[in-house]
Amino acid sequence: MGAFLDKPKTEKYNSRGEGKGLRYGLSSMQGWRVEMEDAHTAVLGLPAPGMTEWSFFAVYDGHAGSRVANYCSKHLLDHIIGASLGTGGAQGLQGTQTGSDSSTSDPPPSAPPAVEAVKTGIRTGFLRIDEHMRSFSDLRNGMDRSGSTAVGILLSPDHLFFINCGDSRAVLYRNSHVCFSTLDHKPCNPREKERIQNAGGSVMIQRVNGSLAVSRALGDYDYKSVDGKGPTEQLVSPEPEVFEMVRAPEQDQFVVLACDGIWDVMSNEELCEFVRSRLEVSDDLERVCNEVVDTCLHKGSRDNMSVVLVCLPNAPKVSEEAVRKDAELNKYLESRVEEMLSRSAEEGVPDLVTVMRNLTADSVPNLPPGGGLASKRSVIEAVYNRLNPHREEDGPSCFIW
Repeated sequence: MGAFLDKPKTEKYNSRGEGKGLRYGLSSMQGWRVEMEDAHTAVLGLPAPGMTEWSFFAVYDGHAGSRVANYCSKHLLDHIIGASLGTGGAQGLQGTQTGSDSSTSDPPPSAPPAVEAVKTGIRTGFLRIDEHMRSFSDLRNGMDRSGSTAVGILLSPDHLFFINCGDSRAVLYRNSHVCFSTLDHKPCNPREKERIQNAGGSVMIQRVNGSLAVSRALGDYDYKSVDGKGPTEQLVSPEPEVFEMVRAPEQDQFVVLACDGIWDVMSNEELCEFVRSRLEVSDDLERVCNEVVDTCLHKGSRDNMSVVLVCLPNAPKVSEEAVRKDAELNKYLESRVEEMLSRSAEEGVPDLVTVMRNLTADSVPNLPPGGGLASKRSVIEAVYNRLNPHREEDGPSCFIW
């Protein structure tokens, strides 16, 4: 869904932060799409009683416009906090480790919400914001038909709450492998298809009524108007799936949240191995996220791209050996490009696509896992441009080969 540009917009939005035992970086790029419809949230320390040591991160992948994604990026967390702290009265506010009996006394004001209260609060928060946005005149009257997926993680000192509504995705890298991944909500999934059909819809060409590629999302009110059905029984449901895990401080390394513009061209394992390899070369999380986005563009992603990387205390550290090997790889690639251009005086300078294809045929050793040659395109392009300053402007084909 959506139109494309003649040439991708490669400017990036970046941010980073540190606190509450975490470090994070994020990067987003419009890419080939005519509009940037992604949004994100990153909050260290929640503004709520008992939750000042908690943090929240999310990526929103909008479609048919950016209104819903942008609104959720600013307000979804407030709905989740309000619902989590308000669920079940005193029991909802009961701390998980206080051991007090809520039937005889109220918990102290600073006690964090219990695990089940948080999970219920997350689901309730999604339903509340979805109902709230329905009242906006442009969404209610069909002048704006936008919707958005949402994937997030809520971190307490003891737990990880993974949240997903749609086909953006979160993965946890623990003990040097992909330990957990959220599940994409696609219309072809049996459970999703059953709900769609029960609401009078159909799944054609893997889309809801042959149109929408996700089966759960916020907004998308054209698909939420079936009489006699509740909000979670509509063609498209705003209900998230929530997965809770106990933190393992000695094993948890990082969490990646990303929209499908990333996952379209990299698997869970490829992305996590690429991130791991980059963290061994640089502790600049913005730089790591930028490399993820650039690599996905060069691998052929045609969508908006957004990635949030949350590093936990046991995240991979910079390694002198990895830095040395990466520098040697860059030097090798530079020398190969120089060699190719120096031999082409009689035949004419090859374009960048040809250079990349020749390098691919070389089977270059020690490329970053998961990223391959695409992750080194900026290095190759830099030396190519230096040696060929009078080249013609690169066309769209130079971004993929």
